[in-house]
Amino acid sequence: MDNDLFQKGLAKRKATLGAEYVDKNLAAADDFTRPFQEAMTAWCWGFGWGDEVIDAKTRSMMNLAMIGALGKMHEWEIHLRGARTNGVSKEEIRAIIHVVAIYCGVPQGVECFRVAKKVFDADQGAAE
Repeated sequence: MDNDLFQKGLAKRKATLGAEYVDKNLAAADDFTRPFQEAMTAWCWGFGWGDEVIDAKTRSMMNLAMIGALGKMHEWEIHLRGARTNGVSKEEIRAIIHVVAIYCGVPQGVECFRVAKKVFDADQGAAE
């Protein structure tokens, strides 16, 4: 494993998803899952998110569109929270969901809206 790429990925992953979330996932890794956690951190976050060609906000928007299209709603929720951290507005998220619905079907758009509402409602409750 390229430790520099892992460290770069770890910093990017924590900046987007939050240190508490990332540390919890890494601490929960065992002999079976740790190699994947390390590889995913190095490859996805170090290599994929580690260059400066595309800014973090745009990457988050791309991820929401792609993960939404795949219907991976648990990951979509995590990346929705990260997208908010990276400055993606509610209006931009709504527009992304519209594109997902157009190209992937209305039921998938409904799922994205359902998860987004849950996240926004939780954020609002935490702010009060």
